[in-house]
Amino acid sequence: MKKQRRDQARPRGAAKERALGLLAVRWRSRAELDRRLRRAGFDPEEVGSAIEDLESAGLVDDARFARELVADRADRRLAGDRAVRYALRAKGVAEDVAAQAMEAAGDEAERALALARKRAGRLGPSEPEAGYRRLYGLLLRRGFGPSVAREACRQALREALPEAEEPD
Repeated sequence: MKKQRRDQARPRGAAKERALGLLAVRWRSRAELDRRLRRAGFDPEEVGSAIEDLESAGLVDDARFARELVADRADRRLAGDRAVRYALRAKGVAEDVAAQAMEAAGDEAERALALARKRAGRLGPSEPEAGYRRLYGLLLRRGFGPSVAREACRQALREALPEAEEPD
């Protein structure tokens, strides 16, 4: 007898049960749930029905999910707008919902400066140029734009190392 491949086998349980299990771990967007359930092998009609039931019960809400993600990435992790928007897009949040949630992110330059100040204090008495490169790279990796990162680095290094010359 031939073994069925994993992706062809019928998954155990119902799509709604699996979705509830996924939601027990963390909030998820509608598109993210749809993608995960289909990948698990559930029938698209069953997936759609399960997600609609969960939406009507208030357990799936893309606007709330987007607000929570923005709060986590922008406030707690101090990420830049580009990184937050990318995360929303990757989770399948619609552009209009993402734009509305991004309004709560606050000023990107303030977040960049807060992160640069936090990390500049850890640099120690290293060369200002090396510290600048490290801070600048960190801010770029966190999704801040080059001009925002540059200004935040300069300001944070001026405060942390007042006696050093400002790097170019």
